[in-house]
Parts: sequence; C-alpha cells; structure tokens
Amino acid sequence: MSLYFRPIIQTDLKIPSDAVPLNGGPLWFDHVEPLERGAVHAAMPASDLPTAFLDQLTSPRVLPGLPKDRAALMGVLNVTPDSFSDGGKFTDPETAIAHAQAMVAAGADILDIGGESTRPGAALVPEVEEVARTAPVISALRAAGIEIPISIDTRKAAVAEAALSAGAGMLNDVSAMTYDAAMAGTAKRSGAPICLMHAQGDPETMQKDPHYHNVLLDVYDHLAERVAAAEAAGISRDRIIVDPGVGFGKTQAHNLALIRGLSLFHTLGCPILLGVSRKRFIGNIAGVERAEDRASGSVAVALEGLRQGVQIIRAHDIEVHRQAFALWRALHT
Repeated sequence: MSLYFRPIIQTDLKIPSDAVPLNGGPLWFDHVEPLERGAVHAAMPASDLPTAFLDQLTSPRVLPGLPKDRAALMGVLNVTPDSFSDGGKFTDPETAIAHAQAMVAAGADILDIGGESTRPGAALVPEVEEVARTAPVISALRAAGIEIPISIDTRKAAVAEAALSAGAGMLNDVSAMTYDAAMAGTAKRSGAPICLMHAQGDPETMQKDPHYHNVLLDVYDHLAERVAAAEAAGISRDRIIVDPGVGFGKTQAHNLALIRGLSLFHTLGCPILLGVSRKRFIGNIAGVERAEDRASGSVAVALEGLRQGVQIIRAHDIEVHRQAFALWRALHT
C-alpha cells in the first residue's frame, strides 16, 4: 500500500532548530503524519522523511505575476446567467469591467473569468457561447487598463485559446484536462500556468451521490495522476497548480476532511489553490441561506487555508478577505 506524508504545519514565531520551512516561507513543520489506507500511524519527525518528499515540501512555489511573499487573492468574475451566487449580475460588459476594477482596487492579485456555471446541476454551455461571454470581457479588461494576471475558468480548449488571445495568462480547468484532451496542447503551446482541479462527475450530476473510499487520499491520487499526465504532455511542473475541488462532487463531510488535510497536497510539488467562497457547506454550517451573505464564513475557511500554506485563495468578496489576510500575516510573520 502507498504511504503518504502530511506535514503538520505550525505558525508559531518561536521556531525550533530542527524545524523545516514549508516552501521556503515563514510556516514550518517538525513532524509529519504518515497516512496509509487501512492503517493508522503515529506522527513522525520531519527529519525521517524520505528525501524526495522533503524536497517537494521545502521548494518555493513561485508563479509569474503573483506575490512571492504571501498567498495570492483571486477575484471571481462570472459572466454567466446562472452561477450559484452571482449569476446574471455581470453579463453586461460595462458592469463586468466595473466589478473587476473594484476587485483590483480592493486588493485582488488575479482575476478568474468564467463563462460556464459549474454549480451543482448546471448544464453544458456550447463553446461558441462560452467564447462569446468571456473573450470580449477579457479584451475589454485589458483595454480598460487592468494589468494584473487574468485566468480563464474553462474546461474547453477552444475557449481557453480565445481567452489567451484576448489577454488571459492562466488556465483554470475544473476537469483537470479530462473533459477536453486538447487542453494539454493549449497549455503547452502557450506556456500559461494551468490549475488542475479535482471533481467527481460533471457539474450536472456531481452532487447526486458522491462517494469515496478515503476522500483525502482519493483526491490526492487523482491530482497526482493528472499532474503526471500534464508533465507527460510537456507541461513543466512549475506551471501546474492543484485544487482539491471543494464542493465538486463532495458532501459536507468530504469538504471538511479535505480542508483539514490540505497540507498533504504540498507533497505534489505544486502551488495549491483553494476555492471555498460562498459555497453551500458554509451556509449549512453557519445557518446562512443566501450565498452572498456567506462572506464571513468564507473568510474563516480561507484563513485555515493560509494556516496550511495554500498559495492562492479564490474569493468573491475581496475586501473582507484582504483585511483578514493582512491581520493574519501581521500576527504570524
């Protein structure tokens, strides 16, 4: 059976002499939790880790155009009529540009533009329609003087190609290149970073009966396979981001298990993206029905992501996240 190693991340400013810095930053660990299917292991000293795992955990994670000394804040801009929390609000280009400018002013480091809803139950959007929703908005954002990186949230290569031509510089594929095999070629040719996300099933059916043998290890194995497939297609690991896909084919219990075990994904050797903003499980736990009222709960989960060393936080409510992150960094660095 495979053995996995989850670093037990610490934030205390009093750092022991035998501590290992996570990704070369201020977070550290001196013990790891070995994980194995069907077995329970005691924590072990980090110094006993195999060299390959230790190298993956200590190497810096740097992406072009994003902060090198803190987690990046990714602002969500859905130009869709049916996204779960903001569908229909930004389909007008002028409204989309104004919202993007407001997110940049509030502190967004990157914008993620989506033209196909991936909420539970959402239907497939034809390529032509998705291109028509996203590419003109990206062009308009660049024409309006927005210079920060722009990501295209799509699982279709043709949509990605159009977005890159319009001024996007990153790909965010919720299918981890399993929906459209041509996405790998697009990523390779462009040299753009690509985020590979785990999802069980497609948006239309993913929440009907999600099940796993061990959600943390099953998601890890899937992402490890997709990272290997990306490398085999000629995409270098330093251009790959991983996302455990909270809410995509997962129950509330699955989501919580993934968030508690986030630090495991550092052993993949890629930056981690966490997208939990306004999701249903936050509303269920906090007793908040409307998605747009879940900012406080979203921040609480995002701070746990920071504590575990996540490099990119995807969020709708940029200002409240920026404030919380600034205070968190002041306390822990």
